[in-house]
Amino acid sequence: MRERIEGRFADLRAEGRAGLVTFLCGGDPDPETSLKLIRGLPEAGADLIEIGMPFSDPMADGPSIQAGNLRALKAGMTLPRLLDLVRAFRRDDDATPVILMGYYNPIHRYGPTRFLDDAIDAGVDGLIVVDLPPEEDGELCLPALDKGLAFVRLATPTTDDARLSAVLANTAGFIYYVSITGITGAAAPVATRVGEAVARLKRHTDLPVGVGFGIREPAQAAEIARQADAAVVGSALVDLVRRNLDGDAAGPGLVDAVLGKVRDLAEAVRGARTP
Repeated sequence: MRERIEGRFADLRAEGRAGLVTFLCGGDPDPETSLKLIRGLPEAGADLIEIGMPFSDPMADGPSIQAGNLRALKAGMTLPRLLDLVRAFRRDDDATPVILMGYYNPIHRYGPTRFLDDAIDAGVDGLIVVDLPPEEDGELCLPALDKGLAFVRLATPTTDDARLSAVLANTAGFIYYVSITGITGAAAPVATRVGEAVARLKRHTDLPVGVGFGIREPAQAAEIARQADAAVVGSALVDLVRRNLDGDAAGPGLVDAVLGKVRDLAEAVRGARTP
């Protein structure tokens, strides 16, 4: 539930540092390996975990995450199996916030009310549904909030003040600032612009601000961590999954490679004190 997210950000504030949010496609490259990766993320240094809901047409995502979605679907991943994956993770970890990120189509097919109930039962804390605008809050956002789930909204470099009010109206957990104009993994964020954007957001909300899209290396994550409440890394990790495949299957070093990258990112974020 969203209290886990709120509590994690409160802990980060008490520690005087930003957090690391990691994203992986659920079920990529196969459900068993995906569970090993997700189980290993907290020990490697991830403060919050985003898991991509499998979908065949992730329009806001770049080639890396699109390919990760397709690998997961090919391996038999479905939304019910993703919830089972979260449920399995929760058997060993009741502290790390888990946010499902994706698109509304699979949720609509599943049935929104049933999905929300099953997500809560599995141990999900929040949702990011990138193609549901504020005008459609009655479809999923408000029911999710009523049931105790956080509904995390995205703000972008093109979100003006009038639109920002609508974006923030029913946002909970944190606000996700998309640091570039475009798809995931397309370019690196510019820290000075990110700093200005975060400062603007904080004039409008008390919610923590996480920054993602384009953060690939520890030095970049550290720079963002000096500006925001969390750095979000996804495409770089999904790329590592791809590079450590043996054909279509997980190679022997895949899990270690991805978790090693997370450790490097976490060390950089933890060493970057916020102003």
